[in-house]
Amino acid sequence: MNRVRSVIHAMSAEIYPYTGAGVTAAVLDTGFALHPDLEERLVCFKDFCGSLTLPYDDCGHGTHVAGCLCGSGVCSKGIYRGIAPQCRIISCKVLDEKGEGSAEDMAAGIRYILETQKLYQTKILNISVGINHIEEEHGQKLLLSLLEEAYFAGILVVVAAGNNGPGNGSISKLGESPHVVAVGCHDGQNYPDRKNSCEAYSGRGAAGAALRKPDLVAPGTKIVSCNADFKKNWTGGIRRAYTQKSGSSMAVPAVSGAAALLWEKYPSYTNVQIRDLLLNSAADLREDPQKQGWGMLHVGRALRG
Repeated sequence: MNRVRSVIHAMSAEIYPYTGAGVTAAVLDTGFALHPDLEERLVCFKDFCGSLTLPYDDCGHGTHVAGCLCGSGVCSKGIYRGIAPQCRIISCKVLDEKGEGSAEDMAAGIRYILETQKLYQTKILNISVGINHIEEEHGQKLLLSLLEEAYFAGILVVVAAGNNGPGNGSISKLGESPHVVAVGCHDGQNYPDRKNSCEAYSGRGAAGAALRKPDLVAPGTKIVSCNADFKKNWTGGIRRAYTQKSGSSMAVPAVSGAAALLWEKYPSYTNVQIRDLLLNSAADLREDPQKQGWGMLHVGRALRG
């Protein structure tokens, strides 16, 4: 995550004094492990795959995503700190131990976020999963309709572009929506003016489409973040605190974290204003717009307005 923060210009000096404090993000994923880096971040856990009330993550994907967004980095002395380390999390478990789920469970999670929006003051909806595997047209339409509802309720919806690239129109069906910020995957190497830095597997928009899709790219390759399968040793230390994952899923929480920083600075801003700040401040990689969108997330520039 130290590398990610450097690439997207979210190092301490560039984002000081903002940490995402007072901002709530909802994460629809595989759950939430009570990792030391995520202590005091969770405000609500809801299990839509089972009936458990205590937080858990039997896959690890959701915990990794949460760490990218708001992990404190305490187990690594700050090296693997998330983008917005004081952002609060609502965790909705909508995916099972294999990282798979149904349109119905995801829809139930989105409805829950809408129903509790005022209670938790939820600003951001992070969905680090695509729905290309959902072949039923009804399921796709249902989810897109609910995301539109979230958008008009004032929530910034941030979704993964998916990992089915590089074909034309290979972006996730959720990412096609004009009401979401779709995030593609950059390889995370910090070398300016380098061609083909967006990962080949990252979902692409359709050629000639009116909208740039994905909207942004962020680092998503070999990202080190919280490991749900961490172990405590007898001395109180933590073993296997972190694990490495790759994909557009890992790029999404970088954008969600950036939005949390912006909302801390501009608490009266709408989701449209936050989205515009993110897109207009992006660094142009000089790649195809249907590959990079508006470009690489640039948090420091966004915070400077």
